[in-house]
This record gives sequence, structure tokens and C-alpha cells, in this order.
Amino acid sequence: MFDRVRARLARRAGTLPETEPTVGLLVDGPNVFRDEFDVDLNDLRDAARDLGRVGVIRLYLDEHATPGLIQAAEARGFEVIVTSGDVDVKLAVDATALCGDGTIDRLAIGSRDTDFKPVLEYAGTVGVETVAIAPGTYGRSDALRNAADEAITLGD
Repeated sequence: MFDRVRARLARRAGTLPETEPTVGLLVDGPNVFRDEFDVDLNDLRDAARDLGRVGVIRLYLDEHATPGLIQAAEARGFEVIVTSGDVDVKLAVDATALCGDGTIDRLAIGSRDTDFKPVLEYAGTVGVETVAIAPGTYGRSDALRNAADEAITLGD
């Protein structure tokens, strides 16, 4: 864990060669794909690609997800995770595991939900850079944006 934190600090100081970070994009589907937002799966994927090499790209959905959304996500390279309960818990557990085991260098969470603030804070303590991706300006979480190293608002 400390080696990753030291490497992150060294990269920022310019003493290590720059390598493309491995990005994990985890999207809170029920929170992002709502009628009031016009979110495109391609925009989410492109935002992740702009952050580095995409190693993990997942869309978390509940049991009410339409087959069309599942098929569209899979066609665009997303791993679709369908849960019978609240997707927040599964997403948070997976994000914490990815950060803790060194799978990713940069964690991007697509959501408007403040519940993910502790995940971003934990990621920072183990040397993982964090990005909060909001589906739009309406209803986006200021707490989530402020907890992240970087914030992106789709459609801006």
C-alpha cells in the first residue's frame, strides 16, 4: 500500500516516468440512467478512456433494468452487474476491493449519490486517484465532487 502512495507522490513530483494509469469506471445505473438526464453509454466510456487505460468498466443495475439497456451496455464493453437489492452496496464493495488489491490506479465513479464519498476517501488513502462523474448539473453531489481528486460533469 505505501509503495503505491509513494509512487503516486513521486509521479506528481516528476521524479518517476509517467505511465498511463489503469482506470476503473463503476457506474451507478439507477442513479445515472434517469429520465431527467440524457446520458449516453459511449460518453461514459469515452470519459474513462480520457483518464487512462480502462482496466475495469462496470455498470451496476437493479432487477428493474430493461433488457435493452443491458444489451446496449454489453455491446459497448461494459461488464453488467445486476443485483436484486440496492446497487450502491455492491458497487461500494467492488470499488473498495479494486482499490485495495492494486487492480486500478484511478477510480472513476459515475453517480450523483453522496453515499460513495467514503469510497473515494478510502481510495485516496491507499494511493488511488479518484474521479467523480456526474450525469448532469442537476442534482449532482457537491460532497462527491469535493471528495474526488477530479470531477467531470457529462454534457458540460
